[in-house]
Amino acid sequence: MAQARKADVDFFQLLSHLLQQVETLTNREEVELRAKIEALGVEITKVPLKPSVHLNEMEIARELDKLSAKLDYVDEMISSAMASDPLVQSLLSSVADVWMPVITATSDEKRNFIRSIRDVTSANDNLK
Repeated sequence: MAQARKADVDFFQLLSHLLQQVETLTNREEVELRAKIEALGVEITKVPLKPSVHLNEMEIARELDKLSAKLDYVDEMISSAMASDPLVQSLLSSVADVWMPVITATSDEKRNFIRSIRDVTSANDNLK
């Protein structure tokens, strides 16, 4: 479980780093997109509270409904950003082959992906 959280944290750090690179290249600050990435990162990496009692099926269903609502909200935020800013839509579309597999990846796959991205980034930084 801790390794999965670490992979998620690493993934959102990678997203922030990529956004920073885009901002540098375009000389334009993406405040709204940065805030949305940070908010999503907080939600995804949040440590759930340990229940003091075991939940019954109805309570589990309510908790799942709450989580579903949060995911719907995140989807709405991303869709809104894409609809209101063509640059965001273009950016997300052009890198979908990178972020979609990472989002749907297992913890091990995320760690391997992030490790390979760091290797490439380090190699690029050394060339500068």
